[in-house]
Amino acid sequence: MRRAGNGRRVCVLGVAGVLAGTVLVGCGDDGDSGDGTRDTSAKSSAGAREQGTQAVRSAYDRTAEEDTAKVKLRVQTSAQGASQTASGQGAVDLDDGDSVMTLTMEGQRIEQRVVDQVLYQKMPKGQAPGGKPWIKIDLGKVAAQQGTGGRSMSDPAQSAAYAKAITDKDVTKKGSATVNGVETTHYRVSVDVAELPQGDTLRKQVGPTLPMDVWLDDEGRMRRQQIDMTVKAPEAKQRSSSGASSAPEEVTVRTVMDFTDFGTEVEAEAPPAGQVTDMTGKALEQGKAQS
Repeated sequence: MRRAGNGRRVCVLGVAGVLAGTVLVGCGDDGDSGDGTRDTSAKSSAGAREQGTQAVRSAYDRTAEEDTAKVKLRVQTSAQGASQTASGQGAVDLDDGDSVMTLTMEGQRIEQRVVDQVLYQKMPKGQAPGGKPWIKIDLGKVAAQQGTGGRSMSDPAQSAAYAKAITDKDVTKKGSATVNGVETTHYRVSVDVAELPQGDTLRKQVGPTLPMDVWLDDEGRMRRQQIDMTVKAPEAKQRSSSGASSAPEEVTVRTVMDFTDFGTEVEAEAPPAGQVTDMTGKALEQGKAQS
């Protein structure tokens, strides 16, 4: 397992973005805040809000200090009245973002690895292009094309930017909940997208704010994170059959991520080069067509 040498960083958001099929990540409160949620409705005092803000901000560092964790996630993507749900489980390096996952999508299992910001997926038999079992996409190159400074928001170095974009007025303590057998405190967070790296670009895609819900254990570590994201397609691409502009198409991505078993082993290695078809070029072409 590789170790980064420039300080601890947490990739709390990274795996979800990969599974959702976009380098923009998202998850949100889907009404199920764990087994045994006991949310409170009382308004927090100014002091409590400040304390909650500090707890959420420090959660990234406190989680990263554990180095690794097992992760379970569920992603629901909806567009034009149709929805698709995918789930996954595996282990993630909270420092450099490497991960090993098994994904289930539309009844099919896909083996996935992220190594040095390169996504590898072993497709179901007979579905991989080029006659090779694995495909790869360089997430850094795709992120650079999207105008996110050469790094996607799923990059572990960027995830801390979410914490920096939170102020006291953005955090509300919702109550306590039991998540995977662990007692946690539930906070609802509204992130100012303009304060994130390449915020102007992100605002055009996801709007002015990014809602997050986080559940922290008694040591301040992230046990669950949820975000709801609505991504709008570029207006220039929205045309009716008559050629007139139509309402922008919207795609909603809801992701729920749970973290357990801190300190677990993560063995993320790239597949042999002879077994991999590079799909980065195709991904970049699709990005240009959508811009």
